[in-house]
Amino acid sequence: FPMAATDPQVLALAAQVTESREQDIPLLLLKLKGILSSPSLGHEESQKIKQDIYDYGLTQYCLLVLKQDHSQLCGGWATAAQLAEILSHCCVGLEVKEDPEEFYKKFLPSAIDNLLLLGKRLQARFIRAIKDKEKQDFLHWFQIVTDAICWLFGGHIQLATCVLQNDRFLQLLITDDVETAIIMMSVLHNILKINSSVLLQIDEETLHSVLDELVYKLSSTTNPAVGSAATKLMLLVAKFCKQLVQLFTARYKGLKGLLSKQWTGKGFDREINQLLDLLNLEQSNGKGEIQKQHQAACIIQAVWRGFQTRKRLKKLPQAVITLQRSFRAKRKQELLHLTKQKEDEALKLQMQLQRQRAMRLFHERQLASLELVHASQVNKYMEEMEEKSALTIQRFWRGYRARRIFHQQKQSLKEYKAAVIIQRAACKFLEKRRRRRPLSAWKGPKGLTDEQRLALQQKVDDYIKLHPASQMSEEMSKELHMKAQEKLARFLLRSRLDQRAAQRREALLAQVNTDVELLMNAPGLAETTEKDLGAFMSRSIPVATKARQTHNTMLKYTRWPWWKKLGDEFMEDDVISDDAINTELEALFIGGRK
Repeated sequence: FPMAATDPQVLALAAQVTESREQDIPLLLLKLKGILSSPSLGHEESQKIKQDIYDYGLTQYCLLVLKQDHSQLCGGWATAAQLAEILSHCCVGLEVKEDPEEFYKKFLPSAIDNLLLLGKRLQARFIRAIKDKEKQDFLHWFQIVTDAICWLFGGHIQLATCVLQNDRFLQLLITDDVETAIIMMSVLHNILKINSSVLLQIDEETLHSVLDELVYKLSSTTNPAVGSAATKLMLLVAKFCKQLVQLFTARYKGLKGLLSKQWTGKGFDREINQLLDLLNLEQSNGKGEIQKQHQAACIIQAVWRGFQTRKRLKKLPQAVITLQRSFRAKRKQELLHLTKQKEDEALKLQMQLQRQRAMRLFHERQLASLELVHASQVNKYMEEMEEKSALTIQRFWRGYRARRIFHQQKQSLKEYKAAVIIQRAACKFLEKRRRRRPLSAWKGPKGLTDEQRLALQQKVDDYIKLHPASQMSEEMSKELHMKAQEKLARFLLRSRLDQRAAQRREALLAQVNTDVELLMNAPGLAETTEKDLGAFMSRSIPVATKARQTHNTMLKYTRWPWWKKLGDEFMEDDVISDDAINTELEALFIGGRK
């Protein structure tokens, strides 16, 4: 905080803002208006208070509050408009000595941006408002915000360029609402009065957008107030910026006719006549050059149109043939599509009729069968039919699921075989390349000279003296020899066991590959013959006997009544346990698996 004496009101307000809740800060900041408008303040005292307000961060608080949505805050949009006015008054006349770049390059442009954002929100709510009272309030608040903007760039002239180059200013200007459009044109009028050369300092795109909007307002409306404001603005631009008069005559060809025909006699003829005089003067100066350019352009256009016409006439027969061919192809495709659609609909209808006929025949046969069955046996017959139907559905579902799983595995097996073939070919290629590689002639080491041999011998002798070898007795040598023999024997035994296990794995893998190939090459169930069964039948009598016994055991187990499968307390002596059945099944080898 600054060391000089601070105004007690500013100090108390800063303390309240620091200790208050966020939603109460906008109402507290309104007290700055009373502090700034005190009648007892002189020029120096006013600057000192503004400096204190800036140093204690109250101006930054006002800037941050303007960004918020004031429809849900205390005080609403009226508070926002008053804070905009307070912010502009706090910034005008303030000379920051400590870190002025932060104030002029960052703070002031941010203030302009936030004020334009607030104006955009107020303009949108004014346009959407239905009641007259709401529209008057929003228009009044919008006028306050625009006055604050004018006051701010009036105190800091460099902000005029910042205002014009801001996208929100152009959005505020481009509106069909009469009241807000007139207010925004008055803001532009004040900018030109304060800085007459500002239009030459902005980029060309922004300049064209502003002038296009002014000309559009002249051509699209009949309101005299809008026309008068737009005409006075264009006259002011033409007086202050002589370079832009040529832009008017070149870019807007019908501007003179628009002004003379549509806006003459509407109450601002003097401004219209002055603008027309400036445009006519500029046009008379450049009329000869423009006429030459116009004649040259007409000649170029005539030659180009003739060339284009001759070129088009040459391509016309081919274009007609291409168009007819494409039309016939499209019509043929549409006819084929309609024919196919009709065939599909007829097939669908025929299948539906066949399905209904089959269901009708099935129900008739079922009713005929029920007539033959005794009344006491009807329930039993229905239960049997339901059980048969359930078994049929389960059988079809299991078959479908097995075929789907098999097809999935078939694709993965194909990919595995392809990978194996690629790897085998790569290994063969690498092996052939290694064999073809010539062996380099062996070169023996270079011999040692006598001096090197003596130096090396001296190093060996010195090392032996420093590290004498440990003496080992005969018993220790024998014991070490016996340990080495035992480890060698264990290694040889383990290698033989590993070799046998590897041979067994290779045999099982070969058997699995054989079974997989048989399954992949097997025909469908509908195409199977008795000859195909021999490929899947075991040639071993014990294995076939064991399989037959297991099959009979499973059939007997499946035919038990439900009460025999509940637990051990209901089992009889001749009942076979589940463990026995699992043992029977696990003892079989089918395709290399238990």
